[in-house]
This record gives sequence, C-alpha cells and structure tokens, in this order.
Amino acid sequence: MTQASQRFLPLDVFRGMTVCFMIIVNTGGTGGTYWPLDHASWHGWTPTDLVFPSFLFAVGNAMSFSMKKYGQLGNAAVLGKIFKRTLIIFLLGFLMYWFPFVQHTDSGLVFKPLSHTRILGVLQRIALCYGIASLLLYYLPKKWVWAVSALLLFGYWAILWFAGVPGDQYGIHGNAGLMLDKFIMGDNHLYHGEGFPFDPEGILSTFPAIVNVIAGYYAGLFVQRQGKTQGGIMRMIFTGALLIALAYVWNTVFPINKKLWTSSYVLLTVGIDLLLLSLLIIIIDMLGFTKGTGFFTVFGKNPLFLYLLSEVLVILMYVIHINGSSLYKWINDVIFQPVSPGKFGSLLFSLAYMLLCWSIGFILDKKRIYVRV
Repeated sequence: MTQASQRFLPLDVFRGMTVCFMIIVNTGGTGGTYWPLDHASWHGWTPTDLVFPSFLFAVGNAMSFSMKKYGQLGNAAVLGKIFKRTLIIFLLGFLMYWFPFVQHTDSGLVFKPLSHTRILGVLQRIALCYGIASLLLYYLPKKWVWAVSALLLFGYWAILWFAGVPGDQYGIHGNAGLMLDKFIMGDNHLYHGEGFPFDPEGILSTFPAIVNVIAGYYAGLFVQRQGKTQGGIMRMIFTGALLIALAYVWNTVFPINKKLWTSSYVLLTVGIDLLLLSLLIIIIDMLGFTKGTGFFTVFGKNPLFLYLLSEVLVILMYVIHINGSSLYKWINDVIFQPVSPGKFGSLLFSLAYMLLCWSIGFILDKKRIYVRV
C-alpha cells in the first residue's frame, strides 16, 4: 500500500481526511457541538453522517491495490488472509467496547460483565464489510458483483418494508433491523446511546454498507486507470452527481438515514465521495497543489491504528477520575470551557485531541512504522 499510495496521493489524502474528521466528530467536548459535527437525529444527513461511509469507501480504495496480489496466491492463502483480517478487526472492535474491563459504581471499580458488552460497532462493521466484499470481488465477475450489490440495496429496502412494524417500518422502534438484533443478540449487547437499546451498526444494516466498500474498490481501480485524465474525471463527476440525484429520488419513498443505513443513503454517500475524490484529483494531480497534503497522509498511512488509538484514549479519559469527575470532563471544564464557553470551546477540545492523535501518527510516519492488520 505504501508504494501505491505514493503514486495516487489523492486516495491517501481522502483516506486521511476521513480519519481526521472521524476523530473530531467522536470527541465533541462538554459544551455542545455545532450541527455539522453532530449526526442527524433520524432522517436526513449532516457532514458528520458522511464520515463512516467515506471510511468504508476508502477501505474499498485500498482493496483495489492489495487484491492485485491475490492472483499470485493460492485459494487457501487468499481465504486465510481475508478471514484473518476480518477476525482481527472484529475482535479489536469488540475488545475496544469491553475495554478497560472495569467500570465505576457507587462501591468503586467493578469488573465490566461480558454479558453487557456491545457486540457490533464501527470496527466490527468495517471488518464484516471488508470480509464479505473481498469474497464477492475475488470470486465473482464484475457484472455479478454489481448484481449482488443491487440485490443488497433493493433487498434491504424490501425487508424493512415488509418485516417492520406497519406504519413505522423506517422508525427507530419499528424497523426490522432492531427486531433482528434484539432476537439474535438481546438488549444488553446493543448500543444504548439513544437512551434505549438500538444499534446503528446492527446486523441487517451491515448488508447495504457492503456496497460502500464495493463502490470504493471499483472507484480505486478506475482512478488507477483513468483517474488522471480529463475524460476520467468528468465520468467520475457525472456518476457522482447521478447517484446523488437518484438518492434524492429514492429518498421520497425510502428516506436517507444513516442510523438505518438506508439504500438511498448508500447512493448519496457514494455519490458525494466520488465528487470529493474527483476534486482532490483535480487539485493535487492536475493543478499540482500538494501543499498541506502531508498533514492528511499522516492519518492515511495508519488509519485503523490511529482511529483505534483515538477511541481507546477517550475511554481511558472517562475511566480516570479527578475530584469525582472523569478526566475527559475535567479537561473540558477546567481548560477549554473557560477559554471559550459553549460549542466553540468543545470544538477547540476536539481539534486539540485530533492534533494529539496526529502527533502520534507523525512520529510513527517519521520512524516508518505502519501498523497493518
């Protein structure tokens, strides 16, 4: 990946931008957040809702380089690489939610029970989407991959409509995905950030998310072949604009919704990613403007590691208490909120935290340490 990324700097910058923004939106401080840095409450979208699907799109980009080597390997070796990477990333995500294995109670720190640990999540979705997409792309011809992608999008729409609670198929309480998660995993293993059990990275909504990876893969191949030509850029821009238009047409009957990962949301995010990637190619490759790109490539060279590090550090900041308050809250309330009370103080904390993670990535890059899973 290092050699390929040097030849296609826009892809590396794109990947780095997604990690950078992901860290910022995941550490919102204690004074509230500006609307672009918060998820849409339900239907609709904000810039924050573009981050995760863009990361999956970037995973597909990276696969367009790495999977070229699979032809030199035997079938068993390919399957071993795919399943091993899928399992490692999934376990890292699961252990991250269980970490640090203790929690604060009125009687002090107690062991965090495995029976109340979230099973699915961001890294787990990345793992599953990578694994399934890899198998589809390796074993099926291109036309069949696109056919399966269409089936995933339309099939998901059909399942939500016919299996959900009548009149509330696309609601947070009546959707079929929640019913499936409750049946298979139970309430205690779901995300409770909404105030009740509901997992935005649930089982059913993982299937349309696979299409984001597949689209990123084919976009990566296209960039390698025609991405630096004027005709290639125009095709990418046209395709991106068309997908966004189709997303809004579909939105009239199947709302754009990140937490359900609706099929219209997939089209929207892939379309926007194609436009963003086209813009980066124009600026970096065609106009030759590379100043400042090194900032983002620091994130792009160690994306999974720096994301995982950012999450683990935040968890530790919540576990460590100072004067009865978590270190996370203490830093915000004592340092950043006095500087600028409210949302801007929270933004300053988010930027400072992102720069801390970047600094670690910068040191790793200087030492040429690239953590690969």
